[in-house]
Amino acid sequence: MRIDVLTIFPDYLAPLELSLVGKARQSGLLDLAVHDLRAWTTDRHRTVDDTPFGGGAGMVMRPDVWGTALDAVLGADPADDGGTVLLVPSPAGEVFTQRTAEELAGARRLVLACGRYEGIDARVAEHYATRPGVTVREVSIGDYVLNGGEVAALVVVEAVARLLPGVVGNPESLVEESHGAAGLLEYPVYTKPPAWRDLPVPEVLTSGHHAKVTRWRRDRALERTAARRPDLLERLTPEALDREDRRVLAGLGWYVGPGGPRRAQVRRAVPDDAVALAALAAVTFPLACPPSLGSEAIAAHVATQLDVGSFTRFLTDPGRVVHVAADEDTGALLGYTMVVLGSPAPGHEDGEDVAELSKCYVHPDVHGGGLAGRLVAAATTAAAQHGARQLWLGTNAGNRRARRFYERCGFAVVGRRTYDVGGVANDDVVMSTPVLAP
Repeated sequence: MRIDVLTIFPDYLAPLELSLVGKARQSGLLDLAVHDLRAWTTDRHRTVDDTPFGGGAGMVMRPDVWGTALDAVLGADPADDGGTVLLVPSPAGEVFTQRTAEELAGARRLVLACGRYEGIDARVAEHYATRPGVTVREVSIGDYVLNGGEVAALVVVEAVARLLPGVVGNPESLVEESHGAAGLLEYPVYTKPPAWRDLPVPEVLTSGHHAKVTRWRRDRALERTAARRPDLLERLTPEALDREDRRVLAGLGWYVGPGGPRRAQVRRAVPDDAVALAALAAVTFPLACPPSLGSEAIAAHVATQLDVGSFTRFLTDPGRVVHVAADEDTGALLGYTMVVLGSPAPGHEDGEDVAELSKCYVHPDVHGGGLAGRLVAAATTAAAQHGARQLWLGTNAGNRRARRFYERCGFAVVGRRTYDVGGVANDDVVMSTPVLAP
């Protein structure tokens, strides 16, 4: 790649001789030249600026000086393939991100025009945007103002150059680092000594167990990103997140929907939720039924047991505790659970310290997104707060997915029962888990 930087302070760009960028120049991976803009002035004072038309504070860099300089620099390049990008650092430009750096790393040539004072006459960018083979981009490295474009030029050159093949020794580091291909902030890193000022290195990193180390680093990256840059999480695709990722995110208050991670809250339901809960139940209950159960029986159950009137009664019954998961931004309900207090398990008469998890459903669009586990945790806590020491549930014997989920939540099969759905008897397995006192 060829990079040219035009500035009135060439010495400002001296750091480009150092570190990885300097080595890339020496090895021929990067062809970089810094030009003094004043070399193209024609008066004895080497003037590059003048007062702004329309009045106002400050000075503006002259288009004639910049035009002569850019013509000279660009004129040495006969290519007309659109591979040249003219970059103008400006607080009014597009935000420079890692994605921008990746795009620019694919260019054949970059020319950076470092403005000063109030900036470069706007006609310069307008003119070169019409030149064949040249793309003009104004970029900003942050929401603040600097005295000139040189600092931004240093940032851009280093960010782009390190992406060129051969510049960074281990290409895998470009994936794991903050804002890299993984889309997350980087995990915390450690080196010798293993203990420093009473602060030990996390034990997993010295275990020699590579899979555990990889998982630990991934978890810490997810936690950091959620805490510091939640906007980066929201850009991830569902395909980029495995089951363990979703479990970690769920513990941080997120769920994974069709569009990627979003924040959700789990809260106690209120009477005003009755309509939304009935609509959610109409979508989710059929999914838990076996294929052999007819649609008429399912519809009858939904119409009589999961209608708005039923949920209104549930939400005002002191013997029931309903929790909902809701999207934090839209408020849309995504799932719910209902605990029935003092409800003995089938075959047991004493139910004073027993509660039933009678409902646990999540919208199909967010299955596997981590919400069900959060809802079960909230239901278990509520049962314990109301004096329950055992929580049980019934799930259709043919619903192996539900059974595996409840097993991961600590439930074990303790028996069977018959459950009526729309007048049709269904075979359920009964599962139970101990509840710890709060």
